[in-house]
Parts: sequence; C-alpha cells; structure tokens
Amino acid sequence: MFYARADVSNKEPTLSTWMIVEDEPDITEVLLAMFEIWNVQSVSFADGQEAIEWVDAVDAGKVHGELPSLALLDIRLPGADGTEVAARLRRSPRLGNIGIVMITAYRLSPAKEQDVMAASGADRLLYKPLPVMGELKAIFDEVLAKRSR
Repeated sequence: MFYARADVSNKEPTLSTWMIVEDEPDITEVLLAMFEIWNVQSVSFADGQEAIEWVDAVDAGKVHGELPSLALLDIRLPGADGTEVAARLRRSPRLGNIGIVMITAYRLSPAKEQDVMAASGADRLLYKPLPVMGELKAIFDEVLAKRSR
C-alpha cells in the first residue's frame, strides 16, 4: 500500500521529502506525524516490492516533483525486504545518493549487522523502539549531512 502525505503546515516551505518503507501501520503513522512536525513531505510504502516498483518508475521518468533525500526502511517487509529496497535505491541513477536508515525490531548479531549494512549500502541501522523524536531527527540530519558532502 502506498501512502503520500503532503506538507500541511502552510507557514513554511517544505524542507525536503523523505521515504518510509514500513509494514506496521502504527509506526508509519507516528513517523508521518513526526515528518509533518518537521515540515517534511513523505512518500510511504507498506510493501518492499511496491517501493522497488516506485524506484523503477522514478528512474523511468514517470515520477515528477521533489524526490526523497532520505529513506527509512524496515528490514523485514512483505514483497521484498528492506535490504533489497536499499540495494535498488543505491543502483538508481536518480536516487543513488539518498540517505538510508535501516530499522528492525529483531536483534541482529554483529556479523548479521555487517551483512545487512554491506548488502544494503545503508548509512545507519536502528533498532525498534526508535529513539525519541529529537534524537531521531538528529540521526536523520547526520545521515543527510554525510550524504550532502
């Protein structure tokens, strides 16, 4: 399922657009609410395969408007897992430099963490429950700053 939420705060221009690929609706809704507070537009998917198809559409020039500068991807997803979505983003000529943060509720061994990071090309890995709002925003800002260099 695809969700898009536009900026509703008509006071300031949107700073950026971020992508969420998360199959738990409650987590998606909390993240979308945070994004609104931060004046960030969003594009969201509940299925990894749908997200990959959207990236394909972006690369084919079928998606117009501002593209996401950050992707928050759950590792375990229906369709295609977050690692596959991240790898597809990294191969994209239009989205290849996107900041990628992988999330999971499942504790990974250090070796599995390394495998996920290598396969995905992600910038960070976070465990659920996610950090509090201010700390989470700081992590996202750090990833975006790294990618903008």
